[in-house]
Amino acid sequence: MRVSDILRTKGATVCTIDPDATIADALASLNQYGIGAIVVSSTGTSVDGILSERDIVRALHSDGDSVTARLVRDIMTSNVVTCTPADQVDNMMSLMSEKRFRHVPVVETDTLVGIVSIGDVVASRLTELERETEALEGYIRHGR
Repeated sequence: MRVSDILRTKGATVCTIDPDATIADALASLNQYGIGAIVVSSTGTSVDGILSERDIVRALHSDGDSVTARLVRDIMTSNVVTCTPADQVDNMMSLMSEKRFRHVPVVETDTLVGIVSIGDVVASRLTELERETEALEGYIRHGR
């Protein structure tokens, strides 16, 4: 299974935020859309960074309540690992587990085309395993 298969199922809509927005704005977007990370983009199609709940919690711990007035660019993760629609989901699962991050923007020809979460990856893997199980059960029952 490829990342493009996940995007075909979940859609390619990506919530982005400008690097000059405040953390309060980012929190509002995370809450409004029920997401755990937001792609930071000055154009809406570039990937300038990513801001996750973890980034905000770390900044909150060190800066306290004043973090909400800071800019997204100040606390975002700027060294973002991305993938392409052609990447294998199994490879993404291993990478996300190894690097300990939960969201990966999907980029094609330097343009943001989607985002996958660890939940998306696990759900796609479970679907794939269910299909394999059904195929094996059919093979055992019908001898083909």
